[in-house]
Formats: sequence, C-alpha cells, structure tokens
Amino acid sequence: MNAISRPVTGPFEKTKGWLDWYADPSKPHFRVPAGAVDAHCHVFGPGAEFPYAPERKYTPCDASKAQLFALRDHLGFARNVVVQATCHGADNRAMVDACMSSGGKARGVATVRRDVSDDDLKRLNEAGVRGVRFNFVKRLVDFTPKDELMDIAGRIARLGWHVVIYFEAVDLPELWDFFTAIPTTIIVDHMGRPDVTKPADGPEFAAFLRFMRENGNVWAKVSGAERLSVSGPAALNGERNPYRDFVPFARRVIEEFPDRVLWGTDWPHPNLKDHMPDDGLLVDILPHIAPTAELQRTLLVDNPMRLYWPEEKGV
Repeated sequence: MNAISRPVTGPFEKTKGWLDWYADPSKPHFRVPAGAVDAHCHVFGPGAEFPYAPERKYTPCDASKAQLFALRDHLGFARNVVVQATCHGADNRAMVDACMSSGGKARGVATVRRDVSDDDLKRLNEAGVRGVRFNFVKRLVDFTPKDELMDIAGRIARLGWHVVIYFEAVDLPELWDFFTAIPTTIIVDHMGRPDVTKPADGPEFAAFLRFMRENGNVWAKVSGAERLSVSGPAALNGERNPYRDFVPFARRVIEEFPDRVLWGTDWPHPNLKDHMPDDGLLVDILPHIAPTAELQRTLLVDNPMRLYWPEEKGV
C-alpha cells in the first residue's frame, strides 16, 4: 500500500500539497471498544473556506471535517476531539465548524489569545470547545509571554476547561514551575515527546513520570508513535506490531496512570517529513500499549468521556 502521490477517490479523497496524508488507511485488526474516542486529531481548512494563518510555519494540504469523520467511521471510533492546528493560529473557525457539524460526536480544543472576550469564550463553549492549547515547540510557534498564558488559563478554568500543552522533553525542566502553577487540568501532548532511543526506565523519561506523579492534575496523551519512533512502521515477523520502540514508553504511562491517559491518531499528521502513517496500523498499536480490555476501555472510552462529555449519563 502506497502512502501518497497518486490520485484517489471516495471518502478519503485529498487535495495534493506539501503535506499529504495517507490516502487509503487499512482496516485495523484491533477492534476498539464501543464508544471509543479519537482524542487527538485535526482539521486543515479547506483553505478556500477557512484560510490558513499568515504567520503559519507550514502550509498543509486540506483535510476536511468530512474526511475526518469518514476516517473515524473507518477505524471504528465513535467520537473525535479536534485540536486546533498551529497552521490556523487563533482562528478557530475550521475546528468549531467540525464540532458543530458532528451531531454531538466531536469536542474541540482551541487556541486563544489574551484579548479573547468572555462572549467569545462562551460561544466556543457552546460550540463544544472544552480546552485551550499552549504550544511550546519553538520550531512551530513564536514565543507567547507566560503571564499571558497564565491569564488565559485562569479564565478558562472558570469554564471547567483544561489546558493542553505541547513541548519537547528537553524543555520540561525550564517549564516545570510554570506548568505546575496552571490552575486547571493539564494534558500533555505525546507524552512530552520523549527520546525513544533512550531507555523507558532511564532518567530523562523518569522526569516526565515524576512530573505526572507529583501533579495529580496532569494527564498524558500516549500518542505520537509515528513522530517519536526510530524503528518506524515495519512489522515484526509479519505481525502488525509497528513502532516497537514507542511501546514501552506509552505502556509505562498507561499502567502507572490509567485514569489520566488519552489516545488519538493525530490525523492528518502535520509536519511529518519521513513518512505518512497508515492510521489503521496506528490503531493496531493499542493492544500493545494497553494490553487488557479494562485498560483499553479506560483509555479509549471512560477517560475521554469523563473529560469531554461529562454531562452524559453513565459517565
């Protein structure tokens, strides 16, 4: 199966651009539990309707809400959490449109600036937004003053929202004090991007585990295998067990903090340069990082429902 550079038709049809996503994802061998949530994904444009931010650091190909929802159904998920992409800056219209078009099956994470009004926050809340994202990856965004971010965190905490933080492992020590002062739930994207060439029980990843252990409001997304892996997507002895070097890191987080973990595809995988992953293959990582049915349901259903759909009965 080839990833890109050929015309396709049907629900996954895409427009060609600098960043192309996998055109025909395989059907996962692993069946996710009923009600499973893809808790980290994006929409890009379409640019003709929702223009990309002038200050963006990359220009993606379009990846629409219809294509996202088709992928959701293809992979067997019931719901999505749509995270604002940096290529759209603080213009949340594409993300909000996806949430409002989902029939209640999507929630959102926005990017906002300090001058956002209370009315704007209220409208975002009504549209299904439940968090804001602070990006600290220097190659993706320009620096935002920490006092501005803390002001935003205080305001959104009153709405019951959470903060999603994206950073690289090497930067955790200098950001530690700021993160621990955030007055609401914190969710770390991709486990803080650990170096998977180092041991999962080594001192660098131990610092991230200590960060979670000492701060009970910190959650982690055990996602991003296609970003972090060095071994890549190759199967072992024909078995669908890709990204093997990623597995011990995610499994360790899940087993120690089962009630504070989420997982998502990260579709359409912005800023990947080496390969575009088969999303069906990404789903097949799940039984390797969450080896029991109980852990799988906690990771994919109970945790995201508690965080994003707490109003639904039985959650």
